Amino acid sequence: MKMGFLSSGMMLAFAAFSSFSVSDAFSKLLAGAVDPFEVAFSGGVFGFLIIPFIRRRDESYLDIFSPQRPGMWIVRAIATFAATAASVEAFMLLPMPEALSLMFLMPLFVTILSVTLLHEKVSVWAWVSVIVGFIGVLIVLRPGMRALHLGHLCALIAAVANAVGVIAYRLAGNNTPRLSLFGSSLFGPLVGDGLLMLAHAHWPHGLKTWFFLFGYGFLAALGQLLMMVATARAPANRVALPQYSQMLWAVVFSYFLFHQALDGWTFVGIIVVTFSGMLNWIRQRIRYEHLAFEERRAARHRMEHEASI
Repeated sequence: MKMGFLSSGMMLAFAAFSSFSVSDAFSKLLAGAVDPFEVAFSGGVFGFLIIPFIRRRDESYLDIFSPQRPGMWIVRAIATFAATAASVEAFMLLPMPEALSLMFLMPLFVTILSVTLLHEKVSVWAWVSVIVGFIGVLIVLRPGMRALHLGHLCALIAAVANAVGVIAYRLAGNNTPRLSLFGSSLFGPLVGDGLLMLAHAHWPHGLKTWFFLFGYGFLAALGQLLMMVATARAPANRVALPQYSQMLWAVVFSYFLFHQALDGWTFVGIIVVTFSGMLNWIRQRIRYEHLAFEERRAARHRMEHEASI
């Protein structure tokens, strides 16, 4: 039964992206206190706490280690490792809205990979949406007018890695156990970030540091769980829309938690990036409403025809 615009699936998606946003804020709070690779590694460690809530009754815990398509499992693990490591570094070095604006280029890379690797047909609306998003990012960054550094590169790497992960999920198929999908997102950071942190890692000191590490890892995993449930209750286009609420969280955190003010052009770029996502969603919304209208009209004509017989 439908619940209107704010369905249970959309509410769960809002909760998921809220978890992701607070998790990102925790990673930024750890800047200077813990090595970025160590922070990303903790995401894999504390993520194991979510596994009992993901496992179905017909699934075995061994499904984490027994992917049906090992190649795609490894690709997802590597993509998650790269995305977590790069995003943590980006949030540590950049204001959160600026880092997110670059990470929101992910749909552009997903569209390009869908065409080149999956040979999918992409609508003109989708291309317009990603191009508008790219223009918004250029407004935020203003290359040539301001210096770009490692944080911007890391945010871009995170966007590409997340896009590769999305394609790998598609190639994995719908029959892949949820534990296998979630397992790849845990072992990627555990192995990759675990190896990279060896040179600079140290045992975290202080209750506050441990609380931030736990908040980063647990909330990131909780967001994954909420997204899995959300996608089972609502169409993909509705679940994707709340992602742009992350930008609101980022602006609030930037002002009130990290005291990093944003200039006018950055605000304009953020609005354009957000509009790009809304544009594609509005197009899908109109399409679904049109299809629903055609189905209702066809059903009414069938009933009138049957009544006249």
